[in-house]
Amino acid sequence: MKDKEILNLGKCVFGCSFLLGNICLFGYMITKEEVFAATGFTLLFFGSVLNLLVILGLLIYGFIHQSQLNVCLKSIGILLINIPAAILYAIIGIHLIQN
Repeated sequence: MKDKEILNLGKCVFGCSFLLGNICLFGYMITKEEVFAATGFTLLFFGSVLNLLVILGLLIYGFIHQSQLNVCLKSIGILLINIPAAILYAIIGIHLIQN
């Protein structure tokens, strides 16, 4: 893979996870429909698994192709931005549902 493709993979997975999380959070905040909350918590689980699989795949690819390791680590860094966002959204979601 080319450097640009590796970075685009990280950006795409990050963007999709972040966008879907925003849709679930703000969908629940605006409509108070429980389906958004349930979907958000399901997304939290499956999105975490997907992100971890992509990170693992990038690490393996980077170790096999040493010349691409730095780019793979940059892509992984982009994916890791989802962690604080997911934690924050989970806390907000739990507080919204309890009230």
